[in-house]
Parts: sequence; C-alpha cells; structure tokens
Amino acid sequence: MFSSLYHIQRIFRIAWVLARFDALFLLKEAHLVPIIVIIASIGKKPLSEKRRGQRLAQALQTLGPSFIKFGQAIATRPDLIGKDVANDLSTLQDRLPPFSSDEARKTIEAELGKPIEQLFSSFENKPIAAASIAQVHCAVTLNGEKVAVKVLRPNIEAAFERDLSLFLWLAKLAERTIPSTRRLKPVEIVQTLANSVRGEMDLRLEAAAASELAENMKLSDGFLVPNVYWSHTNKRVLTTERINGIRIDDIEAIKLSGQNTSQIIEYAANAFFRQVFFDGFFHADLHPGNLLVSSDGKVIALDFGIMGRLDRNTRRYLAQMLLGFLSGDYEKVAEIHFEAGYVPRNQSITHFTQSIRAIGEPVMRQPLKEISIARLLGQLFEVTQNFQMETQPQLLLLQKSLLMAEGICRQLNPDENMWELAHPLIEEWVNKNMGLAPQAIDTSLALISAAKKFPQMVNKAESVLQNLEQRFYPESHTRRTFFSFLSKVSTLNFLLIIVVLLLLTLIFLELFLI
Repeated sequence: MFSSLYHIQRIFRIAWVLARFDALFLLKEAHLVPIIVIIASIGKKPLSEKRRGQRLAQALQTLGPSFIKFGQAIATRPDLIGKDVANDLSTLQDRLPPFSSDEARKTIEAELGKPIEQLFSSFENKPIAAASIAQVHCAVTLNGEKVAVKVLRPNIEAAFERDLSLFLWLAKLAERTIPSTRRLKPVEIVQTLANSVRGEMDLRLEAAAASELAENMKLSDGFLVPNVYWSHTNKRVLTTERINGIRIDDIEAIKLSGQNTSQIIEYAANAFFRQVFFDGFFHADLHPGNLLVSSDGKVIALDFGIMGRLDRNTRRYLAQMLLGFLSGDYEKVAEIHFEAGYVPRNQSITHFTQSIRAIGEPVMRQPLKEISIARLLGQLFEVTQNFQMETQPQLLLLQKSLLMAEGICRQLNPDENMWELAHPLIEEWVNKNMGLAPQAIDTSLALISAAKKFPQMVNKAESVLQNLEQRFYPESHTRRTFFSFLSKVSTLNFLLIIVVLLLLTLIFLELFLI
C-alpha cells in the first residue's frame, strides 16, 4: 500500500518536527530508526523549560489530525511513555481551524442527494466546533426543528490512512527488532486506534452508537442523549437534535444558573456506572466539551465517535476486583487476576498480592470522598507490567474515561465523590450480578451453548472416523451402528432438562437458604 521508502521519508519529517519542539525522546526511547533520530538531532532546539509531555503535545498538534488522535491514544498508556508524559498528553485538545462552509455544503448535498434548501430552512455557515475529523454546524429542518449537523473534513479518510499505515509499519518494526516491546502489543494498539478512527469516519456508526446509548439510558434520570435524524444522516454527515446547555466545566456559569452541583455529579456518576456495568457500553470520550448541563440540571452527552465495550466476564472481573480493594482483601484481588488469565500462572501470587497491597493501601486508606478508582486502576496497570500482564485495551479505555469523569466531578464539587453518590446503584448491580443465582444462570447458558454444539461435534467425529475407517477398515459395520444410535438420541433435550433442574436448584438455594 505505502512503500518503506515513503515511510522513511515521512519519519524524517516527523523527527524534524519533534526536534523543533525538543520532543525527540519519543523516537529515541522507543529505539526506533536511530539513524534518523541522530540526523534530526542536529537541528534540535535547546532544552525547553516546558515539561516533556507539553513539548510532545505541541509537536503532535503541529503534525496534524492523525497525530492528535495518536497522542490521545497513548495518553492512556503510562506504562509506555511514563506517568508525567501521559498526564500532559491527556489534555491534548482535538481542535483545528474550520474548513470552508462551501465544502461543508457540498458534502451534505452529495451525501444526502438534495440541495441544502430542500433539507434545511436555515444553515449557519460558521461552525460551532471544529476538530480533527469533522466540524459541526447549527441548522433548522424544514419542520422547524433545531439540529446540529456534523460534517467530515474533505479528504480526511485518505490522510488518516497514510498516517495509520505509517504507525502500523513502525509498530511491526518495533515488534521485529525489539523483543521486549511484544508484551506491550504495539501492533494491536495501532490496530485498535485504526479501528476507532475508521469508526469515527463513518458517521452512520456514530449515529448507531448514539441510538444504542439513548435506548440503554432511557430510564436513567438526569442523562440526555440527542435524537438522531436518520433522514439527514449518511456516511459523511450526521444530524442530531440540538440541546442547549452549559459546558460541564464552566462551574461559575452552572452556579449562577442556580444548579445543584451535587445533583449533577450524582446524575453523571449513575449514568457512567450504569453504562459500564449494567450495559457494558460506555461513552469513552468524556472531555468537558462533550458534556453539557441543561437548564434543569440534567447531563447532556455529545459526540459518540469513541465508545467502549466490556463483555460480561470483564465486568465481573472489575466488580470483584473493586470489591476486593474496598474490603481490603488483597489476596482475593490477586486471585481474580490469575483466574481471569490476566497474570500468567508462572508468576508468584504471593509477590503479586504484596504489590497489590502496596498500591491499594495508600489509595483506599483515604476518606471515601477522596478515593479515586481511576488512580487505583492506573497504578494497578503499572504494577502488573512487572508480572507480565498483557495489555488489556478495553480496560485502558475505561481507565481513561474514569479519569476524565472523576476529574469533571471534582471540578463541580471537590467535597463530593462520584462513587459515594453512585453507591445505591453499585449495591443494586452487585446484588443482581454477584450472587449464586446470577452465576447459576451464566453457567446454565454456557451449558446450553455447549449442548447445542454437541450434535455438531458428534457429526464431526463421525466424519473423521468414517474417513479413517474407510481407509483402513472399509467393511466395518460397528461404527455405523454406534453413530446411528447417537444420532437418534435427543442429546440436546436431555442436557437442557439437566440444566433447567440445576438452575432451579441454585435459585432455590439463593432465595431460601443463603
């Protein structure tokens, strides 16, 4: 797709920009393309008074949209770049100068197949937001409904593909030449970034994410998701309901409007906990620009390009781990990591337990309102790298989102803790998902799934044996009789009866004996 020579030329330019901002350490410490780093160092600026992460953020901003996204992605990886650099990159703003309204209008008309006048009664030329991938314009539909129209930047797909190809080439180079990087899965990290970015560049996927989140949260008090106008949405255009509000980090304006910040925190905490644990589908780009507060104090979510998913087993792992930390049962926390397969069996569980205690005690000994689950997870990921724990991208995305959510809640009211306010919801989830009956249901579902596959396994085994027998014992009749009998036995029904009986027994124990 893109030649190695092209990639090397691009790296020269990148290294030169990094050198201008005294941020070459990114390539230097990765031990990548050392010759290029040495050459670029010739034009390196004198050491800046700014921190390394701040200098790197400036360089990535200069390099363009793909590098801004890359910087935001590696900000979740303090194990790769260090905690201080990660903290500085977490503030990297995805803002770029807007493109012309003429280009925006052309894109809308090409995507929706109609002139602007047949789609909107008014369309504001000046965008209200402009980022690396798209910008947003206010408009009014022919029915008089106020909407926000998100439009992709011209030629953005090709620009991202060039840079993503370069990132993947560098990641593969690192895995081939630096064995110690393989545990960190650089190729998988780039592929995750690529999938995320490609998803953001198909606005139908963002529309679907907004629709799914709205469906999940329809019974949640105090959390609003704008409606999608599907008739005005396509791959490069997304139209949603426009809901006015105050940016959630504009504390002064929120207080002047008479809002109760404790209530806002409770709404935000309950919504985030419900998304993560109840639904396993959460908003993963919670910077303040994507959260507003409505006139009646409800939290409004915007921009659904980056969403996270957690399967049921991962949610169980998280809940058990958090309960272990909260109760001070560090042996249990360690066991959970081994049981989940996150830490290899060849590691010492005793030493791992000691390390868990070392990070748990300083955090969990704080007053409840000061406990930071995001900080706890961040330190946990730092420790686990010493025990060969493989990177879990879905958990890193969650930790980044937690960090943002906790930061916003502390800005609203430093004396409140989002986890303390969400405590009733946490208890509800634990009661529904951590008892004997829920585990029995999961076991039953697994058995049912296995039972459904059993006839297929028998058929495959019969086919293999038939091939072998025809080769060595072409006249044998015993095998045909045996498998003919198996095929007539209703294996699935038999196993389903056992599963149902087991399920009823365990539910009885849960309800009446526990």
